[in-house]
Amino acid sequence: MTLIIVATIDAQAQHIDAVRDALEAVVAPSRAESACLRYELHLDNKIPTRFIMLEEWTDKAGHTAHEATPHFKTLVAAVGDKVVKIDIAELSKLK
Repeated sequence: MTLIIVATIDAQAQHIDAVRDALEAVVAPSRAESACLRYELHLDNKIPTRFIMLEEWTDKAGHTAHEATPHFKTLVAAVGDKVVKIDIAELSKLK
């Protein structure tokens, strides 16, 4: 069963551009991973400091492998002190 991830990243207002750049940089290499079925970056239309990443992985192991990649680790390091909050929801599709 595939794993759906909804990552909500709330950037500090003064770091919106840096957070966006770091998030945009991880999209292409993440999409190239064999377990990645979907990896999309969105900006909340009502909250300009909020980014939403919609991801779909073949399984939990694929997502775990993603978190161990150099590009993901670079992202974590780049945004670590520039965000207010990161919320990760792991979902299973029912229908």
